[in-house]
Amino acid sequence: MIFLELFTTFFVIGLFTIGGGYAMLSLIQGQVVSVHGWIDESTFTDIVAISQTTPGPIGINCATYVGYDVLQSSGAGDFVCFLGSLTATFAIVLPSFLIVLSLCRVYTKFSHNGVFVGVMSALKPAVTGLIGAAAILLITPENFPDWKSWGLFGVALIASLWKKINPILVILAGGIAGLILY
Repeated sequence: MIFLELFTTFFVIGLFTIGGGYAMLSLIQGQVVSVHGWIDESTFTDIVAISQTTPGPIGINCATYVGYDVLQSSGAGDFVCFLGSLTATFAIVLPSFLIVLSLCRVYTKFSHNGVFVGVMSALKPAVTGLIGAAAILLITPENFPDWKSWGLFGVALIASLWKKINPILVILAGGIAGLILY
């Protein structure tokens, strides 16, 4: 029964969370501390701290640790606790997977539709503008680009747009050049 509760709780959290892992934390806390009472506030704080220090998305890490801790506190063995962590992790990731899979099917189905192609073409400059705006917002007096950075940017732009070099190669070359220059 606890596995079903873990699955449904984290599935709903994964389904209704918009904004990434940190946005999930309040929902996870509300469910596992307040609603279900699986863990106390102090344990949740510890789980969040551990989730922040381990690699990966914080919401998924938190779900993994909560799934394990809930079963461990009930006296279950290590393998059952492991299954609890798998259940919570799978449940929190599943909604995103299903949504992306659905979007891929929609894209495949409508990729030759004129209206769809037009909308996607109109979105490309908007996305480019949003990425550019984010980059500009990150430029502060403390990290204003120097001439070397502008040079790397120019070379990467030329390599990408005019020479049509694979973007992965451009990123790798930029990283190597950055290591050498700085």
